[in-house]
Amino acid sequence: MEKIAFVFPGQGSQKVGMGKDLIENYPEAEILFSKANKALKEKRVNISKICFEGPEEELKNTVNAQPAILTISTILYKLLRKNKIKPSIVAGHSLGEYSALVASSAIKFEDAVKLVRKRGEYMQSATPAGTGSMP
Repeated sequence: MEKIAFVFPGQGSQKVGMGKDLIENYPEAEILFSKANKALKEKRVNISKICFEGPEEELKNTVNAQPAILTISTILYKLLRKNKIKPSIVAGHSLGEYSALVASSAIKFEDAVKLVRKRGEYMQSATPAGTGSMP
């Protein structure tokens, strides 16, 4: 029997426009973006607008990049599952661990969105702007 693993990416995989094709073609994407926006409502963040329109610097901000990547990863996971592609195991790199937790039903998507936003706030406050990058 063939085994499949889903490995979710960490921060750095974001780009302006990501998810726009998904929301235009799959109702599931619109539902998850709506849930993410609702989860971030008290922060006055519209993650779908940031993903689709940017600007790039706003999307690159850790506080926005993390919920954006989590949302896209979860949408892609749901679409794979809808097409009967089931992983034997899920894993993630750094931020991707939260996507893996959602995929494994260990935490709810909305809770994960709030968690990674808070995680991003802590990470962003720990490093002055323009520092801390990896080559």
